[in-house]
Amino acid sequence: MHSSTKQASRRRFIRSSFSVLATAAFGYSHVATAAIQPESVTVWKTPTCGCCKDWVIHMRKEGFNVVANDVADTAPIRQKVGLPAKFGSCHTAQAGGYVIEGHVPASEVKRLMREKPAAIGLAVPGMPVGSPGMEMRGEMLGVRDAFDVVLVTADGSSRVYQSYAAKTATKSRFKS
Repeated sequence: MHSSTKQASRRRFIRSSFSVLATAAFGYSHVATAAIQPESVTVWKTPTCGCCKDWVIHMRKEGFNVVANDVADTAPIRQKVGLPAKFGSCHTAQAGGYVIEGHVPASEVKRLMREKPAAIGLAVPGMPVGSPGMEMRGEMLGVRDAFDVVLVTADGSSRVYQSYAAKTATKSRFKS
């Protein structure tokens, strides 16, 4: 094979490889764009609840696009979205067609969106210390009650989706 024939073949190979890569990149760019779009979360909370505000901040820091709605009472919202009262907490949210009740960590909401189980949604009943939005400060920094994130099914039953162990306080760097 002559040198000019080798160069021509190499050029054709490089051009066709580039063309395939460019087509693949362009053809699948919508998939990459969809993957980086933040999931929208709509939350209903009372206007005076500081832990709800902190949970909204947590979700935004984790990449969620959060729309917060202040309401006088969240119980009617829970009833409207079909979440049994026994799973109630201080705020109710919806994301990707699921109900998110209480101080559910963003990592579990992301997992829910990936796995897409047949369920109403996730709940952290009550207000466990150290859950997202319920973090402690000062001498209690790092303390966390043990808590479960539960997956609530259409029949109103639930199962543990993820458990979080209790943590004890870390020593403060500041002396009183």
